[in-house]
Amino acid sequence: MTAQVVGLFDTPIVVDELPNAAAVNAALKPLILARRAEGPGVNISNIGGWQSEHDVAAWGGEPLQHLLRHIFALADAHCVDIVSPGAARHRWASDIWANVSPPQASNQMHTHPGAYWSAVYYVDDGGQPDGATGGELIIEDPRMPMILMTMPNLRLRSANGAVHEPQLKMKVRSGRIIMFPSWLNHGVMPHQGTRERISIAINLLAVPINPA
Repeated sequence: MTAQVVGLFDTPIVVDELPNAAAVNAALKPLILARRAEGPGVNISNIGGWQSEHDVAAWGGEPLQHLLRHIFALADAHCVDIVSPGAARHRWASDIWANVSPPQASNQMHTHPGAYWSAVYYVDDGGQPDGATGGELIIEDPRMPMILMTMPNLRLRSANGAVHEPQLKMKVRSGRIIMFPSWLNHGVMPHQGTRERISIAINLLAVPINPA
């Protein structure tokens, strides 16, 4: 009998492009830069960059609401309530902040406890040169680093025969949304672009509509 390989615990990473991104970005960019000019922001995972307070919903206006509606729809499309698949028993609550990253800025690896989905939207990718490395969003296998401790160059083969890598490095560009389960460890490699990168980070929390 030929050995069978079954893929287990599939983890969805959603990549999408925001409709009307150019107009949305043109409206959001000056709002974010004006907010940065008002204060030093906060320092959580950011290294060398600026991060806003988690209050973007209060000043992001309709461009932000357009982005949120699209991300809520993505979240709905990529999960299901197995008890009530035809009628949502939850709503999405959001926690939102903005990031401005000059060249060489990065974000250390971290997770977002308490959220269901996390997403990042790129208002301005910062002019990363075509084909250049650096500035990627890093998403890490939650089994890291345990699986690499004894034989760091040994890899599993996936069900489709592909070599399993412990980290996924994702290129970014203006107008792109990357959404992933919030428990995944993630960070950002040092930005190698020619100008400041501007992004919006969003956590989605599933809140029961009629809590018991």
